[in-house]
Amino acid sequence: MNQVFDLLFSQYATYTTLDIWLEIIAVIFGFLSVWFSKKNKIWVFPTGMISTIIFVYLLLKWQLLGDMMINGYYFIMSVYGWYIWTRSVDKTHVTPISRTTTKEKKISIYIFFGTLIFVYAVYTYFDKWNNWTAYVDTITTAIFFVGMWLMAKRKIENWIYWIIGDVISVPLYLYKGFTFTSFQYLIFTFIAVSGYLAWKKNLDNKAAIL
Repeated sequence: MNQVFDLLFSQYATYTTLDIWLEIIAVIFGFLSVWFSKKNKIWVFPTGMISTIIFVYLLLKWQLLGDMMINGYYFIMSVYGWYIWTRSVDKTHVTPISRTTTKEKKISIYIFFGTLIFVYAVYTYFDKWNNWTAYVDTITTAIFFVGMWLMAKRKIENWIYWIIGDVISVPLYLYKGFTFTSFQYLIFTFIAVSGYLAWKKNLDNKAAIL
């Protein structure tokens, strides 16, 4: 049991108490954000913004540039998503859950490959290609960039990207030594699957009414 505990938490012996608590708080608010997203509630954005701004600080301190960029992008897209979700499409309705259009699928591809190129350039400039995790970071950053953009647009396909990215991130963060964050992504995976099913049910019910 002690060996398992050491494997999961021994790295925290070198962290400050403040940083440990900040990571825990960020994880809690991150969990709340994904939960509110599953429930299709606007609180997904303010809770997510609190989580991401804390992670930006921590990841910059830990020199994890790819992860920091993901969270910085989340913060910006949360502001955009907050606007989209509350924008009125008519006098009585706000932007509804929907599926991606052909144009949005093309934009998703552009965002994915554009992010790969951007992160590659950043990692090259800062000479961060010193571990295999940097290559995985590049891919997960691109996946999450697309997922966040689709969530801001209230597109059901956002959950597919979250599921893929979360599954990759669980062992990745565990390997990096961020156990609490790894647990967060494990929980995110289950919520993302549940969120997809909940949003699909919402769309199916609307289709049945029409």
